[in-house]
Amino acid sequence: MPPTLLQIILLGIVQGAAELLPVSSSAHVIAAERLMRLDPSSPEMTYLMVMLHAGTMVAMVAYFWGAWKRSFFASAAVFRDFAARAALATAATALVGYPLQALVVRLVLRGKPGAQVEDLFSNLPLMAACLAAAGVLIVAAGLRSRTAEPTTASGGALRTGPSIWIGAVQGVCLPFRGFSRSGATISTGMLLGVPRRAAEEFSFALAVILTPPVIAREAWRLYRAHASAAARLDVGALAGPGLIGMGSSFVAGLIALRWLSRWLENGRWHYFGYYCFAAAAGVCALAAMGY
Repeated sequence: MPPTLLQIILLGIVQGAAELLPVSSSAHVIAAERLMRLDPSSPEMTYLMVMLHAGTMVAMVAYFWGAWKRSFFASAAVFRDFAARAALATAATALVGYPLQALVVRLVLRGKPGAQVEDLFSNLPLMAACLAAAGVLIVAAGLRSRTAEPTTASGGALRTGPSIWIGAVQGVCLPFRGFSRSGATISTGMLLGVPRRAAEEFSFALAVILTPPVIAREAWRLYRAHASAAARLDVGALAGPGLIGMGSSFVAGLIALRWLSRWLENGRWHYFGYYCFAAAAGVCALAAMGY
């Protein structure tokens, strides 16, 4: 059953609030979908999820544009350096993420015919484990960074080595709902000695690069699912609700970013990790109740 307009708006708010906090928006959206008795692994719902991601991507650009201009676009030389680091990080994401997705599908789904990584999105125990793992990483990084380095350096302070590691960790996040992309990448940077603000700016810049290909992939997956079922694909019927969801995720995302930046710069990053532990327990409860 397709989601109602109210459900889409609620999912957009959940996505926007959680996407830009290091608590795994995907896990929260999937949990909300299960509570609404929606199928998170269906092509319509995975496409809606990436449309919600598009809304938060626009929120990222709007929020960080001033900082990115200072950190990455101050001069032609600065931009070339950033572009090189972003390209290396994105390549590391692809080199780690796509083989890992294939391996996870093979091991967890055991070669089931037509199996795709999206089939894992309904696996609540796996999602709970990923939330807990992200919580450990966030707590470790947050507690270490409270006295390890200053908070004022910008994204331009990031070196090549940490950039590649951040990209590789982003690749690890791709198959796993619950393993927060922002939480893992920012925490990795902090553990490698990258200033908190620099890790935040670079992490969200990578997210803006990654989101359009993900949206294109889900659009293609949706088209193929309808084509194989010999069902007519009503693009207008899907685009309208998706745009409404994008709007609600954009507004919620701007609010969440202000909260994230304030807590990150005030040394409260580890609190998000504690929340991930609580969220993992909540997801386990949902699984036990049969959602």
